[in-house]
Parts: sequence; C-alpha cells; structure tokens
Amino acid sequence: MADAASRLTALAEESLSQPLPVRIRAWDGSESGPPGAPVLVIRRRRALRRLLWKPGELGLARAWVAGDIDIEGDLYDALGRLAGLLWDRDPENSVHPVLDPRARAFARGLLRIAGPWPPPAPPAEEVRRRSGTLHTRRRDRQAVSHHYDVGNDFYALVLGPSLVYSCAYWQDGGTLEEAQRDKLDLVCRKLALREGDRLLDVGCGWGSMALHAARHHGARVTGITLSREQAALARKRVADEGLTDRVEIRVQDYRDVDDGPYDAISSIGMAEHVGSVRYREYADDLYALLKPGGRLLNHQIARRPERDEDAYRIDAFIDAYVFPDGELAPLGRTLTLLEEAGFEARDVESLREHYALTLRRWVANLERHWERAVRATSPGRARVWRLYMAASALSFEHNQIGVNQILAVRPTEDGGSGMPLRARVWTEFPGGGDDGNGDA
Repeated sequence: MADAASRLTALAEESLSQPLPVRIRAWDGSESGPPGAPVLVIRRRRALRRLLWKPGELGLARAWVAGDIDIEGDLYDALGRLAGLLWDRDPENSVHPVLDPRARAFARGLLRIAGPWPPPAPPAEEVRRRSGTLHTRRRDRQAVSHHYDVGNDFYALVLGPSLVYSCAYWQDGGTLEEAQRDKLDLVCRKLALREGDRLLDVGCGWGSMALHAARHHGARVTGITLSREQAALARKRVADEGLTDRVEIRVQDYRDVDDGPYDAISSIGMAEHVGSVRYREYADDLYALLKPGGRLLNHQIARRPERDEDAYRIDAFIDAYVFPDGELAPLGRTLTLLEEAGFEARDVESLREHYALTLRRWVANLERHWERAVRATSPGRARVWRLYMAASALSFEHNQIGVNQILAVRPTEDGGSGMPLRARVWTEFPGGGDDGNGDA
C-alpha cells in the first residue's frame, strides 16, 4: 500500500477539521505531518483494526500496549499535543460517532486501509471482563493483585530504593529518595507520633511508612496490604532492619481489622481503591479503629468535580490496565464522607505539583532501566506503566487531577481535638525560607 501515512493524515485531518499536531510514520516507511513534531509510529496495520473495533481510548491503549504504535521524540510533548484531540474535548460539543457523517467517513476510510479481519485479541496485560458486585473482598483482592503483584524487582527499578509508591514531598534540588523520606516524615509529624504509639498503616505497600515510623518516631506499627508480594518484601525489610518487635505486616482487608484502638492511622495512596460504594464504610471503620483524640492522615488523589456527577466513568485505559475498579472522588466529597463518619477535618494540604515531579522521576527511572524492567515483567506491562505515569504527570501539571493530605481527628466525648491552636506556620508568598509547615 503506497504512502499509508499520507492517507491516514488526510483522513484524520478531515475528521478533526484541523491539522494533525503530530507526524505519522506508517508500517510501509512513509511519513506525513508537521516537520519537527513528535512522531506517532504505526508499526502494524492491526493497530487500525484495534481502533475500529474499540474506537477511542481503549483501542489506542491496546495498540500501545501491544507495541503496534509508539512515540518517537518527547513523550510528554506528544501526549500534550494529542490530549486536546483524545481526552480534553468538551463532551457537550461531541457527537455520537454513528450519527456524525465525518466519523462515519473516517471509519470507512480506516476500514479500507486496516487490512483483513478479524480484530486482534486484546493484549495479555488487559484485565479480563469482570462480573459481580464492585468492591467485595474477593474482587478487591483481584484488583490489588493485578496492580501490585507485577513483580517487586520491577517496582524497585521504577520507584528507586525508597520503594514508596505515592507522591513525594519536594524541595529545590532534592533527590527522589530525599523527597520520599520527607513525605514520610511529614505524615509522621502531622500524626504527632510519639514513642510507643500504635499506628495502623492501611495499604502499607512495601513497608516504607511502617519502617520510617518505627525507626524515627518509635511507633509500634501494624501495616496491612492485600498484595502478597508486597507483604513478603515488607516483612523481609522489617527483619533486615531488626524491627520485628515494632512492626507487623499483615495480608489483610481493612474491613477485617479488629484490634483497635490505635493512636493514629495513615492511609497513603490506598483510598483510591476503596470505591464510592464503600467509602462511607471505609471512613466508619477507620473511625472505629481510632481512640478518641486519635488522628487520621488520608493521602488521596482527587479528580475535578463533574457538572453531572452521575456521568462520571472510570478511565477506560486505567480500568483495563492499571487500577481495575479504581475510582477518584472530588476532594469535597471525600471530606463530606469523613465528616459524616464523625471525623473533624483539621488540615488539607494539596501536593498536586509534587506528584507531577514524582511521576516524571519515575518515568525517567523506567526509561533508564528499560531493558531490565522489561525482563522483570513484560514488554506490554512496562509500556503500560510508561504511558500511565507520563500521562498522569501531565494531568497533575494541568490541574485535571490533584492529590491532597487530609488530617482528621476523632474528637473526644467533650469535643476536644488535641490539636495546637496553630498547627501550620505560613510564610510570605512567594519565597520565604520556611516550607510552610510546622509540626502538627
């Protein structure tokens, strides 16, 4: 087929009614599009069949994960140019593809180029269709296993020695490891951990928070996770540091913890897995596990509110390849549910820009160790994480999603919070030597 790139560019531009912002290189070696722009490499014609059978994000995701398409050049630049075409279009101005003559013409043209049927099978990394009730214990275990039981060696390459899989807390010129250490210490200070305090770390990952709280603040920590691979490595790290008398790691659902009360609870990057149908139950359970006057630190990604909240849908790519059944909620909704459970919210801190910096460092780690990462998991899985983390970095930078630390208290019977009158110290903006946070 002669000059497939030009034909595809013409089809896309006619459908979009605007120039294509990236260059295309097709499987026949032909190229078309703006010089100097990032190149969308279509390695195999079957990528077009994937798009025909699953128009939109899922079809493109399948082609990416399978290696049928790739980006040559700056990945962030390419995703930023494509975002306006694929993800940022105003839904009120969109039309149904079957009813739109341009969409039908695009599909017919793509069909002529795409080659013989049937459609390719989804990549092996895609979660297979699930049935049953959302966020049962069994289904949550399966979802967590899909995301976290990818291989500890893979995560070590991406996350670095800290093995912290959540937003770091940055200062100018700091390293990723320093920023993750500072985040863990920030959480411990907000929780006001003291020698001998009982801390429940919900979604403890590979044990980094538990280790930091025990080693530097003298806490006695129970860490829970649904990932057996995470738990195995976390227990080894605890044993290697000689902290088995202070840290216990369990494979346990938060709904099954019954050994409260705890002095403090940390939930860092875990609540996104809970789901809207379970979040009030989650808040109730954590409230019941805290002693009166105890503190909760909830570190959670938040999405922007929808005009119609009933129209919210889980992102197709993330649901199929990254966080099955994961849901994001607006910050206000999370605060409401915590308050309905009885908590008093005492502080909210946005770390949105910090997460963008963190994700870019993780992408750089993955790209630097690419061959080793592929061997540690699979080419498709490594491609999933590269796309997911790079796209997420842009989403945080553009304020499409955020991440917040909510410090909440279970008040005492007489309404006491145990909090100082001025828990946070603000400096003049911009500049100033203080980071804006005193000891909570």
